[in-house]
Amino acid sequence: MTQNTRMPEPAGTVADAVRGNWVDRLAPVRTRPFLRLSRADRPVGTWLLYLPCLWALALAVLATDRFDSFAIWIVAGCGIGAFLMRGAGCTWNDITDRDIDGSVARTRSRPIPSGQTSVKAAMIWMIAQALLAFGIIITFPPAAIALGILALLPVAVYPFAKRFTWWPQVFLGLAFNWGALLAWAAYTGGLGLAPVMLYLAGIAWTLFYDTIYAYQDAEDDALIGVKSTARLFGDQARWWLRLFLTLTVILFGAAVVLAAQDRSILSLVIALGGPWALGWHLTWQLLRFDPDDNDVLLRLFRSNRDAGLIPLPFFAVAFFV
Repeated sequence: MTQNTRMPEPAGTVADAVRGNWVDRLAPVRTRPFLRLSRADRPVGTWLLYLPCLWALALAVLATDRFDSFAIWIVAGCGIGAFLMRGAGCTWNDITDRDIDGSVARTRSRPIPSGQTSVKAAMIWMIAQALLAFGIIITFPPAAIALGILALLPVAVYPFAKRFTWWPQVFLGLAFNWGALLAWAAYTGGLGLAPVMLYLAGIAWTLFYDTIYAYQDAEDDALIGVKSTARLFGDQARWWLRLFLTLTVILFGAAVVLAAQDRSILSLVIALGGPWALGWHLTWQLLRFDPDDNDVLLRLFRSNRDAGLIPLPFFAVAFFV
């Protein structure tokens, strides 16, 4: 007789969290509901918020032909800020969606609908995270500070988008890729067409990966009347994903050209390898996309951390040639 030796999940574990994550294993019990609100047990979202910051900083370094200690601080500051603002945004999302989350299989184990914490405690936690993030933003130039404050608008609106539009992923893209504008402004002191094109590329990328993610909940969303691109596209998902993939590569390539136009031809060609290689990873995801297999959908979504890291070595090499 075969015995099941798999260890049971710790109490309060969220359904789509990474198995054996550090929050469930190591965090003090009283902190776990708050860390789960911040999605600390699901780190890929922090990466997806952070990566556009790194892209923008790398392109700003190429555009200005300098890399100094302030660039290092932007790398660190944006990393910490991405963790905090993703945490604050997810906490806000859980507060506004607490009734919806309780009706969806994948989300009913989240801290508020499962009773791990109260709405009041979650609100205090959200404000604390936002204030800590603001403490980082004020070390940046005025243009970046203004952008950091404006970032609160798409973050605040996003949780409500699925109630009034079939395209809530657009609102997620507006929020999650704001760092492309902020990091560029932090390093250069202003904005330009290059970061705007990069921002649009990031939105297209978000439409790609979050549509894949949304297919996990398509059936539950239909039952409770929540809108998403997954429900809108239905059986046409591959056509739309191919469109978002193409837009991501074209817009990202345009941002690279605008940022690196004064560099050598070799440097520009190497830098363009970044969006090209990213496009191949997205193509790999598209070939493996299966809207009826939630395990595959979640695995593909999480793979976008690796996809987003791919352009960075190309930009680093381009800077030194």
